[in-house]
Amino acid sequence: MPNSFVRFAICISILSAVPGALPAQQSRIAGPIDDSRRAILRGSLSRQAQPQYDLGPADPSLPIPFVTLTMKPSSAQQSELESLLARQADRSSPDYHRWLTPEQFGERFGLSPADYQAVVDWLGSHHLHIEQVARARNFVTFSGTTRDMEAAFQTAIHRYTLGGEEHFSNSSEVSVPAALRDLAGGIRGLDDFGRLPAAPQPDYTLGNGTTELAPDDWATIYDVAPLYAMGIDGSGQRVGILGRSDMNQAYIDQFRAQFGLLPATVEQHLIGPDPGITDAASEAALDLEWAGAVARGATLIYIYAGTFLDAAQGAIDQNLATVLNESLSTCEPQSGVGTRLMAQQANAQGITWVASSGDSGAADCDPHGFFNVTGNATTVSDGPAVGIPASFPEVTAVGGTEFNEGGGHYWNTSNQPDGSSAISYIPEVVWNDTGAGGLLASGGGTSIYFPKPAWQAGPGVPNDNFRDVPDISFSASGNHDPYIVINSIGEVPSGGTSASSPSFAGVVALLNQYLVTQGVLPAPGLGNVNPTLYRLAQTATNVFHDITQGNNMVPCAAGSPGCVNGLLGFTAGPGYDLATGLGSIDIYQLVTQWSQPAANTSITLTPSSTSIAFGASVQLTAAVVPAAGSTAVPAGTVTFTTSSDRGERRCFRDRYSHGAAAACGKHDRKRGLFGESGVQLIHGFHFDRRLRRASRLLRDDQYHAQSSA
Repeated sequence: MPNSFVRFAICISILSAVPGALPAQQSRIAGPIDDSRRAILRGSLSRQAQPQYDLGPADPSLPIPFVTLTMKPSSAQQSELESLLARQADRSSPDYHRWLTPEQFGERFGLSPADYQAVVDWLGSHHLHIEQVARARNFVTFSGTTRDMEAAFQTAIHRYTLGGEEHFSNSSEVSVPAALRDLAGGIRGLDDFGRLPAAPQPDYTLGNGTTELAPDDWATIYDVAPLYAMGIDGSGQRVGILGRSDMNQAYIDQFRAQFGLLPATVEQHLIGPDPGITDAASEAALDLEWAGAVARGATLIYIYAGTFLDAAQGAIDQNLATVLNESLSTCEPQSGVGTRLMAQQANAQGITWVASSGDSGAADCDPHGFFNVTGNATTVSDGPAVGIPASFPEVTAVGGTEFNEGGGHYWNTSNQPDGSSAISYIPEVVWNDTGAGGLLASGGGTSIYFPKPAWQAGPGVPNDNFRDVPDISFSASGNHDPYIVINSIGEVPSGGTSASSPSFAGVVALLNQYLVTQGVLPAPGLGNVNPTLYRLAQTATNVFHDITQGNNMVPCAAGSPGCVNGLLGFTAGPGYDLATGLGSIDIYQLVTQWSQPAANTSITLTPSSTSIAFGASVQLTAAVVPAAGSTAVPAGTVTFTTSSDRGERRCFRDRYSHGAAAACGKHDRKRGLFGESGVQLIHGFHFDRRLRRASRLLRDDQYHAQSSA
């Protein structure tokens, strides 16, 4: 059999895996929307709307503000979106770092203008008032009375009592017209259940440690100071903080003045109705103060709404910042996975989204505790869980560590004028203050929803086929060396992963500024930083502090899921672990090594057979090993490409990793190479009788394997 067939086999796999440019956006609603034919919108009932809490129907005239109906891409759009995100992160791709605007995202992955208008008109026909339309045509926000919501979505709105507070919620899953079945992604806002932020309430006294973290302490310990000396302080960058409360500029002013930081007025964006001062007000102060403590020259953007999801949606749709921080963790079983599209849109627009991994150890469905209190000891029974949005592959999950000074000398006996006293990096263990105060430990574990991203690989990464959390960690203990925060109570010590997360958001701003000043980026915007973090963990020796001691275990009821000897959780170990991820970071080394070339590798491409009959398949194996003299572990993906010296043959390429299936679609009907049905390719490259006529055209083709490691 001529070798051209082997070469063509690879060409087929590339054709099938790389969708070409999408055709003009097609409408998916066929004909008028018939309200009498309905489809259930699965996942639209809150888990907290349980019968034992039901107080009966709500007032029909009760106004329900800012309800959001989200739209999902078609399967073809979703496939192309995932391919685009991979190309935007691939240094060898023409799409590398070519970010989209919200409008461009909508043209490729949103509804057609006709479909979007049809949805808006349908909502209006039920007397619902449109509050916000999406620039990307992938959601619409509206308000109305209980009566109108019930009629539109054919559900009853009831009153519920939970934790001594009264709430409202739909009492059954909602329905939408059958014509919208394939477009509607989810709905939120038909209930007002909420959950406290992951950050502990900072109304406590100084903990067990004798030192507290001032901004310059953090800069010394994590090696940020050399960047400040170079003029890298976040200037020109926009760091977005998501919140669900009004904030007080006076707290930020006092914090910055106390530690010698230049004044910074927070740019505020309200999304929807004003939530007023809520239990998340202290969280807002913590996040804004510490993101600005790291990225001291950055513009701080506070995007707030009645819920964190509404704030995130507004921040992304309006493209308000290149870095977003969310200090919230809602456990996966209680969250809507459909909101992942927000994270994918953020990445496609060049936004880096970071989030706290949670403060309840490996039991994220259980509420965290509080520092320096007693009587909160908790035994969990629901089993292991991780939180959203941290578990989204497009979000960087930030866990927690605790300094472990031991007998070392890491603090001066007196403070500098800026309040600092740290001398150098301090060894770290997993943050776990769980005890009388309740669950207080670094969130971590395995997602139940999201498959393992190709980039999440390396020593210590579990072979579990699912997304693992966290990715990285920083100091988070509120009992030992806590963060200093200023809020309505005054100066207080604080901690939790919602202290480590906004700190890393500040780091990403420094990274953006450095890469722009070095000419690596034409403008700020890194999108998903996780692939490079995992690559550097395998190819660099001085970027990460590997945390190998401690655990995020919490007490559990005997016989409950994941409970072993009364404990649920994970221990730290060499390399990646489910308590601290890749570990903490030497910021100077991270920033200056970010764009270094990938480690050299050598590649051997081996076919399973050199003689292939029609109808048979061949498996190509690419063995990637470090180049001679290198100790780095290869990371990244293998790319198969075809090349040709004839004009009628095109070159296609895409990632082919982990034995993923690839399907050959319609292409080049004029030549009739594939006909109408295409060829399915799974773990190999299948041949079809229709390809015989193509062999002559492909005689001179070549195939190559390249590694982006």
